[in-house]
Amino acid sequence: MEQRIDPNTQPAYAAGTDPAYIPGLTAPHPAGTPDADQGKTEEPVPEGAAPDDLAAAEAAVSGAQDAQEAQDGEKGGEEDEKAADGPVFEVSDRRGSITADRAGIRFTLDDQEADFRWDEIGAVEVKSPRFGRRFTVTVHMSNRRWFNAEVEAAARSNLKEWAEELDVVLDAYFEE
Repeated sequence: MEQRIDPNTQPAYAAGTDPAYIPGLTAPHPAGTPDADQGKTEEPVPEGAAPDDLAAAEAAVSGAQDAQEAQDGEKGGEEDEKAADGPVFEVSDRRGSITADRAGIRFTLDDQEADFRWDEIGAVEVKSPRFGRRFTVTVHMSNRRWFNAEVEAAARSNLKEWAEELDVVLDAYFEE
């Protein structure tokens, strides 16, 4: 008897498999293989570029943006006053930090930093474990990618406070 090991069924993209999927708000996902769909959403890769080259290029672009923001911050003190007006969420541990403010969400781990503006964020997910002290924030992008950061709390009671503080910032800046 012959038996097929790999069925020829396409995966269904829905809220059960993709937390950033919101029916009616996003364009319908075209039928096709998941590999082909990923190729369409990602930026074209130069032929000689390795994955490390892409990460270095993205880091260089974000570094240039950070330098520009630093120059803007030195020139105008008005922006600092505006940022101080709204709520700010900031937690950190010995290695990393999570910051959410008027500009967006920033993850930091050792010497690496990732900035996400509010207009490019599709969803924000917060996880507090049942046991343990790791506070996890996941940012889901509109192009079906996600990035997460973890911060270890000094006490388990901090986790609930942090979730409430982050909700206040999300309510103030994140448009659903």
